[in-house]
Amino acid sequence: MDACTLGDELLDELLELSPIACTYAGIGGRDHLWDDLSPGGMACRRELFERYRDAFSALPQSEDRWQRLAARVAAAFIAEQIDRLAAEEHLRDLNNIASPFQDLRQVFDIMDKSTGEGWDNIAARLRTIGVPLSGYRACLEEGMERGMPVARRQVDAVLIQARALAGEESPFRRLTDDLAESPAATPERIAALREAVDEATGAVSDFAAYLAATYMPASATIDAVGEDRYVRAARRYLGTTIDPRDTYAWGWSEVHRLRKEMIETAAKIDADGTLDGVIETLRTDPGHCAQSPDEFISFIEDRLGKAVADLDGRVFDIPDPVKRVDVKIAPPGGALGAYYLEPSEDFSRPGSVWWSTGGKQVLPLWDEVSTAYHEGFPGHHLQVGVTLSLADHLSRLHRLLIWYPGYGEGWALYAELLMHELGYLDEPEYVLGMLAAQMLRACRVVIDIGSHLDLTIPDEAVFHPGERWTFELAVEMLTDFAYLARDYAESEVTRYLGWPGQAIAYKVGERLILDLRERLRRRMGDAFDIKDFHNRVLGSGPVGLDLLREIVLEEDGSPVSGVRPGTPIGTLSTAPGTGSRHPRCRDGSRNGHAAVSRLRCRCRPRSRWSGLQ
Repeated sequence: MDACTLGDELLDELLELSPIACTYAGIGGRDHLWDDLSPGGMACRRELFERYRDAFSALPQSEDRWQRLAARVAAAFIAEQIDRLAAEEHLRDLNNIASPFQDLRQVFDIMDKSTGEGWDNIAARLRTIGVPLSGYRACLEEGMERGMPVARRQVDAVLIQARALAGEESPFRRLTDDLAESPAATPERIAALREAVDEATGAVSDFAAYLAATYMPASATIDAVGEDRYVRAARRYLGTTIDPRDTYAWGWSEVHRLRKEMIETAAKIDADGTLDGVIETLRTDPGHCAQSPDEFISFIEDRLGKAVADLDGRVFDIPDPVKRVDVKIAPPGGALGAYYLEPSEDFSRPGSVWWSTGGKQVLPLWDEVSTAYHEGFPGHHLQVGVTLSLADHLSRLHRLLIWYPGYGEGWALYAELLMHELGYLDEPEYVLGMLAAQMLRACRVVIDIGSHLDLTIPDEAVFHPGERWTFELAVEMLTDFAYLARDYAESEVTRYLGWPGQAIAYKVGERLILDLRERLRRRMGDAFDIKDFHNRVLGSGPVGLDLLREIVLEEDGSPVSGVRPGTPIGTLSTAPGTGSRHPRCRDGSRNGHAAVSRLRCRCRPRSRWSGLQ
């Protein structure tokens, strides 16, 4: 038994526990079922991880670099999951953006709607959604009994979402219209789906009533989680341990630097205007806006297509299937922002970028060009496609499940800056949009750490010096410094308070990638090659920041030197004498699991297998 094979076996067992994961992975046969979200279901997961922890510990040290990578990545993942379960985080896993409640709704977005069987599966899940909601409720009740209540702000946010999902404008109700337009529609199937929707909205309504009547009165009035819990959570998202106070101080230095650059860039747009005035013009002037969602999608698609065509082979090695990325408008009701859904492993389902617009028809463009590069190419879309193309080297566990926001979001934020360096932000307004996006991420660092550790704002800060963080102060900072609309800013701050440690991953990860690039540039001099650097960063798949630093700074790029991410699946060589350790197939069979979807985003997290993050 080797590490890749053992990791694949762990993934298989996790898939058995999670029909939701199977749906995201494109594995048929279980799309009508739900995960067990109860305390008993979580106990089964912990037992599984502990068993595999022991199995990986018993493996002998391998001389093969890919086996060593597989072992290290799997061991770290297992330890993180055991730590989270031991801390009983699943008993208070309720927030506005990345908790099981959102998982239960989002899975319908990617379920098969092209066949009768697909629609029957949708109806089956709608009819039985009360089962996972009941298990989820049992976890929340146990947490409440143990003195681990969720903050009231998060309960209120999910209550609003639940009432919307149960209401007359529910996305569930729109499914009947979608079916009516499908070739799979029959009167019987439409009637069955309509009945299932009624059952689903009833179950969600019951869950909302429980939150309002029972959980809300017992919820916590304090949002902050404290230093110990914060640092532990940040370690899971980053793959490194931070000094939160040092990171907080660095975050403020970034806020001050970016503020200066934003003012200078605004002057290039209107020499006589103020930063506030320039941004207001960019938001409201029809000449700077798409006049409809369709026009917006076309604009973004053109930008991404040009970037792929121009940069392939010069700055990046792009696998052929990754040269397509879809752009879509998200269903209403979720948190505002953009997010990415990765392709299936065989790329039969392409990667896609989704914008949640809040129903707005006129969409400003100034800050969405850099977002497109972040979510699409060369951000998450390239990153994910490269990982999937390394099928002959990375274990399935690694390719399909492992995800560190510090690595993933750090790369995507780096991609925004890189596209500016390469000249693709070809108007000052798009540069200003990129700087505003950078400012948002810098604000996240100081708000997230400051709020959860109850720190004061530095005396030298340009924003409320000497004061302590409150929800209103955080919203004010995002509206005044990152120029978010107030409703967007409120959603953002609610997210930070409910998802401690994740919001800092963007800037912390980008900081490391830029540092690694500069260190390699100094070390290699004229021999430095930007494409080779990108291959080093992307060529090991998602890893923690400590491991990424080790890989990139190895003299030969070990453990991944010499692998071009654009090499087609099936042509990558293995170590001499090892043969193919874990062959893949493209027919959706057990050895060809399609990728578990991860939402990676500027404003929303990746979609998780319920209970894993």
